Amino acid sequence: METKNKIDLEKAYDYVLQFRDVRSVGLILFVVVVLLVSWSGIKAIDTNYRLQKQISRLEQQNQVKQLGNTNAELQNKYFETNQYLDIAARQNFGLAAPGEIMLNVPSNVALAHTADIPNAEEQETKKTHAKQPAYQRNFQGWMNFFLHRQLPQD
Repeated sequence: METKNKIDLEKAYDYVLQFRDVRSVGLILFVVVVLLVSWSGIKAIDTNYRLQKQISRLEQQNQVKQLGNTNAELQNKYFETNQYLDIAARQNFGLAAPGEIMLNVPSNVALAHTADIPNAEEQETKKTHAKQPAYQRNFQGWMNFFLHRQLPQD
């Protein structure tokens, strides 16, 4: 046991003596400098990547706002046309063009004779629900129960 400890101490002593040599100390310093330069390069690349993402996001927002401005300009031009003025006069003031007869129908009578437009999402849900096998419908039912989702009753 004592000889093993002596051997370990001699190995450790030899290892420590390697650091007396200028070449090994220089090599360690070189490795440290390379690591520091690499780290700063990686940080610079990461910073540039984040800034580039921010620039592209801001450019997209700028394009959206420009499209909104263009849309508002077109809408303003439409509001200045005679066609819009004619439609607005008919809707807001009950005016009619010469030769036209205006019929005023109460809203409750008009709404009584309208057809309900089915919701597209509900129709898709019913179609996919009908196509699913029983085990998938069962699993979906449990998921809806656990996630507190309310589906229209069939």
